[in-house]
Amino acid sequence: MDDSKIIELYWLRDEAAICETDKKYGRLLHSITLNILSKFEDAEEIVSDTYRKAWNIMPPQRPKFLSAYLGRIARNLSINLWQKNRAQKRYSGVEILISELTDCIPLSLSVEQEIEGRELTETINFWLLSIPADDRVLFIRRYWFGDTLINLAAECGTTPNKLAGRIYRLRKRLRKFLESEGIFI
Repeated sequence: MDDSKIIELYWLRDEAAICETDKKYGRLLHSITLNILSKFEDAEEIVSDTYRKAWNIMPPQRPKFLSAYLGRIARNLSINLWQKNRAQKRYSGVEILISELTDCIPLSLSVEQEIEGRELTETINFWLLSIPADDRVLFIRRYWFGDTLINLAAECGTTPNKLAGRIYRLRKRLRKFLESEGIFI
């Protein structure tokens, strides 16, 4: 079903919206949540919470890109649960992703840094648009969707070690770009 029709179902408060959303985006949402949380049960719960949150938000919101909208909700809910579990000393797969990015992206901790974070987001988006599409997709799949090196390497037809080197070089390029823009870590 087309995204605009699914959104219309939400606006009509038709419960078929959840079913159609699950048919079209269920695998994507499970992939995002499972890559962050590493536990199937937690991923299932977050996907259900994503559908509930989408139901409560639409209307009044009408997203332009339903997949990105739902992905953002699932990712944010997953990170919140990951932080809660981390506080209880239950670590998961996202720990690796965060440790890889700390070399080039500072972690926001205060309100002032939140404003700087928005500027950082715009700068990173600009950088992403300036690199080749295959590098951009690789970077986003690794650090937004949390895909594993093994899965990405298999899809790229290379070894995880070679792909890790490529991603490392991308992070170095990002860091150099951020420094050229006056953003220092």
